[in-house]
Amino acid sequence: MRIDKFLKNSRIIKRRPVAKEACEQGRVYINEKQAKPGDEVKVGDILQVDFGTRTIKVEVLKIQDNVKKDNAAELYRVIE
Repeated sequence: MRIDKFLKNSRIIKRRPVAKEACEQGRVYINEKQAKPGDEVKVGDILQVDFGTRTIKVEVLKIQDNVKKDNAAELYRVIE
């Protein structure tokens, strides 16, 4: 699954265009490598997203296309 779509489905970032923009600005990393919006995410990958003053680091646990809001947090585990 594309990184921008995963960020939207997991509700880490609320909208896909915002997730795409964050990738293009170099604020998203997959396994410590800067991510482009079309980069693929696999189970076990470590994602880092920089939100201005704070940074979130998560491990991908599941990949699903259609996720309900209540189940979105099951797709990842926060590391830091």
